This record gives sequence, C-alpha cells and structure tokens, in this order.
Amino acid sequence: MSTFTIFLALIVIVAFLLVVVIMVQNPKGGGLSSSFGGSGQQMGGVKKTTDFLDKSTWTLATLLLVLILLSNVTIMNTRSVSESKVFEGEDAIENAIPEAGTPATQQEQPQTDNGQ
Repeated sequence: MSTFTIFLALIVIVAFLLVVVIMVQNPKGGGLSSSFGGSGQQMGGVKKTTDFLDKSTWTLATLLLVLILLSNVTIMNTRSVSESKVFEGEDAIENAIPEAGTPATQQEQPQTDNGQ
C-alpha cells in the first residue's frame, strides 16, 4: 500500500466526517443545541454543543487541507522516480518527428501517364 493511498483514504474519511458535522449544524444558529435544550436554557451543557461543532468544523477543514497538501508532496516524490521514463517517451516522439531542415520521407507513388 503506497503512501498516497493511505493519504487518499484519510482524506475520504475526513471529508465524510466534515460533511456529517456540517449537516448537524443549523444555518440559523440553532442546530443540535436548540433541539435538545432550546436557545435560552442550558440543559446538561447543551449550550456548548454549538462551540464543539464550530471547533470540530474548523479542525476537520484544517486537517483536510493539510492531508491534501501532504498527499501532493507524496505524489511529487513518486513522480521524480518515474520521470526518466516520461522523458524517454518524449525523446522518442521528438526523434520520430523530422526537423524543419530535413526533407520528409514520402512514399513513392506510381506515376500515371495521363496521355499528355
């Protein structure tokens, strides 16, 4: 299992958790805390639920960004190993294309006598 695959799995998990945390929140500020204790009451520390959801959203978003950047670094490291193969392929293509100064090879076509 490559490092990139591990980062990819972590990115998918964090993105799913981020979606779940965002969906639990209410856009008008009520969210999970209003469904348990109301906006004016504190029942068992439910007022802190909004703070927890807000902090977890920012934490998961930051973690997602860091994982994406780290996965990009691992891609760059794995590409440096395989760059030689890419350059060999480009050299073969450049050698196959004739330069502007040399005449291109043409297939000989039989000349037809049009009777003139």
